[in-house]
Formats: sequence, C-alpha cells, structure tokens
Amino acid sequence: MKQKFKDSDTHFLYQAILSLEDESECDRFFEDICTISEIKSLAQRLQVARMLRHRKTYTEICDTTGVSTATISRVNRCLEYGADGYKLVLDRLETDTDVKGT
Repeated sequence: MKQKFKDSDTHFLYQAILSLEDESECDRFFEDICTISEIKSLAQRLQVARMLRHRKTYTEICDTTGVSTATISRVNRCLEYGADGYKLVLDRLETDTDVKGT
C-alpha cells in the first residue's frame, strides 16, 4: 500500500509514537504535540468508528458523541474504503479487552 503522506517527517512521528511505553507516556507526548481539541477530535473519530462497527445509527452516534454527521460520514467512508487502519486497531483493542475480561 502506497501512503499518500509518507515522508521522513511522518516516519519520525510514527517512530516517536511507537517508542511510547504506556498510557502515561502517551498523555505526556500528546499533550505536548497536540492541542486538546486535536486530541479530542482523534478520540471522537475512533469512538465513531467503534460505534459504526457496532451498527449504531448516525442519530445515536450524534447524540452520544456530539460529532457532526459529516464527521460520521467521513469515518464511515474510511471504514468502507480506507486503508483498514480503524479495523486493525479496533480488532486489536477488542481482542485485548476480551483477553483481559473487561
């Protein structure tokens, strides 16, 4: 798969993220590199993807998350036609949750 935005800067960013060892380190790094709004936006998109995966309606998602239908539609397009990044992460998170019993 060819990445549209892959360059040495994004490679360095990915390596930085991969170097983080726990949630506390993630908190510290993302607080420095992103605005609170950017972090919340990323978190909302992941929540939207999870809700779409569980067959929630756009109305349910809007009511729960407060995101626009345009954002939901964008995330849905990524789930349907994207690079499977959401699927990869959600599969792993659901497997981790099942293993941990939570």
